Amino acid sequence: MTALLVAEQCLNGLQLGVMLFLMAAGLTLVFGIMNLVNLAHGSLYMVGAYLATAVFNWSGSFLLGVLFALPATLAIGMLVEVIALRRLYERDHLDQVLATFGLILFFNEAVAIVWGRTALFTRVPRALAGHIMVLPGVRYPAYRAVIILVGLAVALVLYVLVNRTRLGMLIRAGASNRTMVAALGVNIRLLYTLVFGFGAALAALGGLMAGPIYNVQPGMGEEILIQVLVVIVIGGIGSIRGALVGAVVVGMVDTLGRAFLKPLLSTTLGPVAAQSAGPALASMLIYLLMAAVLFFRPRGLFPAVRS
Repeated sequence: MTALLVAEQCLNGLQLGVMLFLMAAGLTLVFGIMNLVNLAHGSLYMVGAYLATAVFNWSGSFLLGVLFALPATLAIGMLVEVIALRRLYERDHLDQVLATFGLILFFNEAVAIVWGRTALFTRVPRALAGHIMVLPGVRYPAYRAVIILVGLAVALVLYVLVNRTRLGMLIRAGASNRTMVAALGVNIRLLYTLVFGFGAALAALGGLMAGPIYNVQPGMGEEILIQVLVVIVIGGIGSIRGALVGAVVVGMVDTLGRAFLKPLLSTTLGPVAAQSAGPALASMLIYLLMAAVLFFRPRGLFPAVRS
């Protein structure tokens, strides 16, 4: 029974990890290429969740919600980049932090005006409501298994896009020397807008998949953004590979720590002390991990290579 529980919690950690990756991939692309600190990235996650949930509850079709939320959030992200963020590229990071924090407040109030402050609830799509046998004796929710598969598929697509296509070549070149890329005739502004929109769509994908599992409510993006920033620091800023590895590691450490740290402590400290210390230590594990990684590798596990 213990081995089966560990296997199930490892799958939960992997599921959390791939959801963090969807957020971290977009955010690390934006920061690594555009040198923009975007605290409002979690708001795009929230917008994607709201749009997909609203369409799903209205139509009864989760697929329709996905097909609406992804391009809609992509368009919103591009619009935000053109209107609010384009003027911040040459400003220092403090200005970027303040401006994107203002966007957080704007998006939180906007969704509260449209949908109210009460959380929206939705259900897992009927086709994915059951369980599948992933290992002998281990039954796992089909919807969570699909999240894992989608996240890994997105990681593969991003790898091919960034490393094997002309657009990826331009993205990598723009990250290394945007002035030279612009001098060669590339519309660097359009490239930045597309990258930001693509990052917004990735955040929306994470949000819409989280909708049937978690509550959809104003401010939900800030909760996950903290973990995403930890992922990026651990993996290495600007690195897609680092974002994937960091997300899986953080997801595993956070999930396994919350599941097993308190029982482990109760064997040595007693149940009363473990009850108070276990949850607190479990919530600290990913930050202790981040501190340890920064001590040995200040640029993260897989820092982006720059010329």
